Formats: sequence, C-alpha cells, structure tokens
Amino acid sequence: MDNNQPIIVKRVKKSAAGHHGGAWKIAFADFATAMMAFFLVLWLMSSATPEQKKAIAGYFQDPIGFTESASPYVIDLGGTPTPAPDRTLNPEIQAQPDSTQNKVNPDMEERADPNDSNRVTPDPTQAPDPSDKRQPNDAAAQQQKDASQAKMDPSQAEKIAEQVDKERLELLLQELQNKIEQNPELQKFKDQILLEITQDGLRIQIVDAENRPMFDSGSPRLKSYFEDILLAMADTIRQVPNKISISGHTDAARYNGKGDFSNWELSAGRANAARRALIAGGYPEEQVARIVGYASSAPFDREHPLNPVNRRIDIIVLTKKAQQAIEGRAGGNQAPKPATGAAPAASRSGVSSGGVSATGNLAQPINNAAFKQQINAFDAGVIQGKP
Repeated sequence: MDNNQPIIVKRVKKSAAGHHGGAWKIAFADFATAMMAFFLVLWLMSSATPEQKKAIAGYFQDPIGFTESASPYVIDLGGTPTPAPDRTLNPEIQAQPDSTQNKVNPDMEERADPNDSNRVTPDPTQAPDPSDKRQPNDAAAQQQKDASQAKMDPSQAEKIAEQVDKERLELLLQELQNKIEQNPELQKFKDQILLEITQDGLRIQIVDAENRPMFDSGSPRLKSYFEDILLAMADTIRQVPNKISISGHTDAARYNGKGDFSNWELSAGRANAARRALIAGGYPEEQVARIVGYASSAPFDREHPLNPVNRRIDIIVLTKKAQQAIEGRAGGNQAPKPATGAAPAASRSGVSSGGVSATGNLAQPINNAAFKQQINAFDAGVIQGKP
C-alpha cells in the first residue's frame, strides 16, 4: 500500500524582489541639502567681519537703494549696479543717462524753451561733423546740460559744492561712530576718540589717557593699541576723496631729551608716525595734504596744561575750501587752525612760525615686523625724556 501513494511535486517560482518604495530617499536628500546650506551659512557668518554683517543687514532692511540703481532688464544691457546716490560717501558721482532708455521713451525728454536766449540751435546750412559719434538724443542731452551749467551762478555752484562736502563729512562721521561701536578693539578706546565737524572738515582727535598713552615716553614710537586704532580707521577714511591734515600736540611739560630735540620735533614726529600708520592701513599717501607739529602751543585743556589729554593727534578730513587754502590755490580763505586756534598753521613744505612740518617718503610696510620698524620716526634710545 505504501508504494501506491501519490507523488506530489511542489514547484516554487522564483522572481526578483518587488519595489519597496523610495520616497524616503528624496526626503533624506532634501534634509541633507538643507543641513549643508545651514552649516555653510554658519561658516560664512563666523568668518564675516562686523562691517560685512552690517552691509548684509542693511541690504535686507532696505533693498530698494540697491535695486533701483541696477539694470531694469533681465539681461544686463550695459547698466552696472551701484549704490543709490543718497547712500554713498560720494554723492556727486551720478550715473550717466542711458541712451537706450532715451530711444525707447523719446516723449520723456524735456522740450527746450524757444524764447530761451541760451538755447543752442543747430545750423541747417552746416554739415554734421562726421567725427561726432554721439546719438541725437545724447547730443540733445549734452546741450541741455551745457545750458543749465551756463545758467548756474558761480556762487550758487560753490554753495552746492559746500553742501555736498558737508553731507559727505556727516556721513563719514556716522560711519566712524558706527565702526567704533561695533569694533570691540575700538570700543575700548571710545573715550579717547573724539569726533566733531568744524569749518575745516571732520576732526578726529585721539587723546592720551593717564594710564593709556598713545606713544612711548619722550618718543614718537606708537603703542600697539594706537596702531590698531589708526589701521582700523584708515579703511573708512579712504572712502572719501577729501585729503587729510595730521597734527601732533604735546603737553606743557618741558622736553628733557638729548641734543637739540624739543617738543616741536617730538610733536611733528608723532604726527608723521600717525601718517605712516594710516598708509600701512591702506590710506593713499598722496591724500595726505599736511603733517604739522604744534608742541604745546594749542592745548586741549588750557586751564591744565599738564593734563594728559593735551597730548593728542588730530586728523582733519579737509573740506575742499580748507584743502585749497593749504595748497595755495584760489578759492581758499585761510589755512585751517588747530583745535583751540592758539597756533597758526604750518606750511606744507617746511617750518612756519606756528608749527613744525614733517614729511617723509617711506615705502608701505608689508609685514608686521617691517611695519613696526618703519612706523616710527626715530630709533629707540635716540629720544629719552618726558612726553
């Protein structure tokens, strides 16, 4: 009976595994991309300077000032994005009119007054100049510009230039104040940095403190923290085209150094050391109009001539009129005076009755060691005495 049992054959059909779903892979890829972008932002923020962070924050607060000056087309047809005129340290720099825009909207052009005596009308009998490659709209715009300049009174033009100068210096003052508040190194010395706008320009006074002098005793050698102050300010001051005047001041303590040196040479040497520090920070050397030493003839505190605040460095970002007075050009009234007006200003090229002028043509330092050697006017040990 056992041999008659049926034989059952079980066949199992093998096939490839089915799809288990891959939506999680897409979600994981999105998560990984987002985390990469997040850590990239963290890395960029950690490496950005306070000035760069401020510029980024200002863009997101008011992006209109940046977008209005850019090209209105998706494809740039020649326009270059620039800051809006009211948000720049050089407000007189304006964008040139776009000839393409004038061609598209010819009805927007101003029509000249036929009764205007200053109107320039082309001569129909004269053939056009083949060398003049300007478009008709460009020529008309240039004629209108020439006519408006002809109408402007010289005194009115001078007032406009002074107003532009004033606005530029006020904006520079605000930028320096913001930099002092945001820079931890400068914030420690904000009580020694005095800013004010005078008739000669923006005056930056860096004064001594009793326990925090700017220079070594009896020497024009800069302290390291004073170098940091000047290096940090150079980047902001150079944004304006105005030239600067640097003056050094000492207290009334008699100089006890060797040789023929006196407070006059000491104050001039300290002013020149400040000039070298600014140049090392990137300030153009040709923008320095004058270096002058006043010794103790123009004290900050007249009632206490031995007060440490009388030992100071004055950096004046000059107005155009003050610059012309220093350079001896027409249009300037008189040379800028020191803070108290006690001493007349020194000439640019030599020594006058009111101050000692110090100039030098030294190369810009490249590294810290070379900078510390070239930043000082005298070697250590040459001048010894009271500050």
